[in-house]
Amino acid sequence: MPAADPTKSPGLSVFFPAYNDSGTIASLVITAIQSASKLTPNYEVIVVNDGSSDSTGQILDELARLYPQVRVVTHTVNRGYGGALRSGFGAASKEIIFYTDGDAQYDPSEMEALWQKMAPGTDLVNGFKISRADPLHRIIIGRIYHHTVKTLFGLHVRDVDCDFRLLRRSIFDTVRLEKNSGVICLEMMKKIQDAGFTIVEVPVHHYHRAHGHSQFFNFPRVFRTAVDVMKLWFALVVRQTHRRPAEASAPTGERTRVL
Repeated sequence: MPAADPTKSPGLSVFFPAYNDSGTIASLVITAIQSASKLTPNYEVIVVNDGSSDSTGQILDELARLYPQVRVVTHTVNRGYGGALRSGFGAASKEIIFYTDGDAQYDPSEMEALWQKMAPGTDLVNGFKISRADPLHRIIIGRIYHHTVKTLFGLHVRDVDCDFRLLRRSIFDTVRLEKNSGVICLEMMKKIQDAGFTIVEVPVHHYHRAHGHSQFFNFPRVFRTAVDVMKLWFALVVRQTHRRPAEASAPTGERTRVL
């Protein structure tokens, strides 16, 4: 059987935002290489090292030396989760982009389930957690946050904050992301929905954190997130700044399916 022609296969960019993820990032990158190579010969794996102070940088340098498909984007100072995502989307060169976090609470091999649903006419395949594998207080806070923002922003997706997504790079010809904090996920899903892109949802597994600890669940961060959410709500719901003429060429209609 002749080898697949990479020039005729849909290109896939896989990227991970990483901040002090030295305990997990190597296994994630290797799993991503193995999984992506089964889907298409035309792929790349990018890691955004967002100012890590542990050995993440050294591990990534070695991975890039060993695997020609791996590229590293380095922030000399931490720019926040939103800043890391924006760098990852900007660095991606392929037609389709997959991303998930560098802390290994999701399994990159499950990108295949999303890939299978990326049919013509589908713009974003959004994962939703089958069951959240977190301590009880995080589950409670997460549910309160989810239901609050879903109501405030009129979102139709089942899981706003499941950072396990496969999307077409062409989305960003229309959608411009601006946030540097964790509310970028809320910003992204609201803008994509309002632009009328087709969204399909697929269940994925969520795992206990094996290394490190969450950067979010402390009172100062929760307070800052609440302030960020309200600023975003004022911009996107009250003023609707993202609906101005610069984005008028976007497709219309809202289509979300759960599979």
